[in-house]
Amino acid sequence: MTSSGRQLRFASVGDVIRRLDPSYPVFCIFPDLLKERARTFVEGFPGTVLYAVKCNPHPYVLKALNEGGIEHFDTASISEIAKVTEQLPEAHCYFNHPVKGRGALEAAADVYGIKDYVVDHPDELEKLVAIAGTDITVEVRIATPKGKAVYDLSAKFGAAPDDAAELLKRAQGHGCRTALAFHVGSQCLDPAAFRVAMEMARKVADKAGVALEYLDVGGGFPASYKQDVPPLQSYFDTIADAKEKLWAGMPLLGEPGRALVAEGCSVLTQVHLRKGDDLYINDGIYGCLSEIRDGDLDPPVRAIRKQGNVEGPLRPFRVFGPTCDSLDVLKLPFYLPENIREGDWIEFGLMGAYSIGMQTGFNGFITDTIVRIDGMHEEFVS
Repeated sequence: MTSSGRQLRFASVGDVIRRLDPSYPVFCIFPDLLKERARTFVEGFPGTVLYAVKCNPHPYVLKALNEGGIEHFDTASISEIAKVTEQLPEAHCYFNHPVKGRGALEAAADVYGIKDYVVDHPDELEKLVAIAGTDITVEVRIATPKGKAVYDLSAKFGAAPDDAAELLKRAQGHGCRTALAFHVGSQCLDPAAFRVAMEMARKVADKAGVALEYLDVGGGFPASYKQDVPPLQSYFDTIADAKEKLWAGMPLLGEPGRALVAEGCSVLTQVHLRKGDDLYINDGIYGCLSEIRDGDLDPPVRAIRKQGNVEGPLRPFRVFGPTCDSLDVLKLPFYLPENIREGDWIEFGLMGAYSIGMQTGFNGFITDTIVRIDGMHEEFVS
């Protein structure tokens, strides 16, 4: 849809180019691909699947995932809770940010009736109980080793094992239901990290000696960027095996984000100037390309003209974004046809995660043309 809310639907990215001839960036969403990915998780993960809304909160995405079978959502703010419940009134939201403002807690409890909350500190537990009461499930989040994750998510949040056990007992003492949660880190490249974390959680639960409603194994499931990424099934199998050996009979929750939506969206940009091997395009690190700026993630790209893909030998190009900030440059070189020129388009694939939801609008540049593309994506050639 556009900033005015008008829905735009197309048959392909080529169709977008032919009909819009855009000199502005376009965010492309593939609902059919998202629904297929959702079904893969719902059928393969050995528990309940929660979509991590922060990854991409666009209504097209939420609707497609719901149509694929996802009815539970990991939300981190009142804004996210509102977006989900307004579009999907029957959805079950979990307030899984470990630190919450009092006003947010009041709205979550009184307006939206949220019953599941994450904490990792005694003061947060006391604040939660004082505002939301005790007819809630308190998930105590434990810190886990970073392992082979691209982004460590235990450096900021998560209680040490002994502290987590005390928090569980304290929550039970208040009369709350209790659960355990962890996050092995975003874009985790080793399925064994989940086994290690589930073993840690087992020890915490045994030390606390309280009844648990469920174990939330968090997110971290990777997308297939140009990395050596294990098959998704290996993650499901590792978690299922650890459940059988360590957590028999315990309901599991998972919070995939990136692996659910990365493949389901792309960013269509245009080359506005070529200086030798430098390309200046109309999106960058302050926009939808913010997560790929440091080179840890390497998405596929292709160059397109109205007639189709740009052909020819490939060579490395440095890519600059549209702002006047010299930092607005992608660290990795991107291999594109050596005859690419001003006016050509570059499509960045695997851009469904941490893209449209992270843009800033700096310098007045923002991607506000969002289109729905029916069917599956054309193959990338580079």
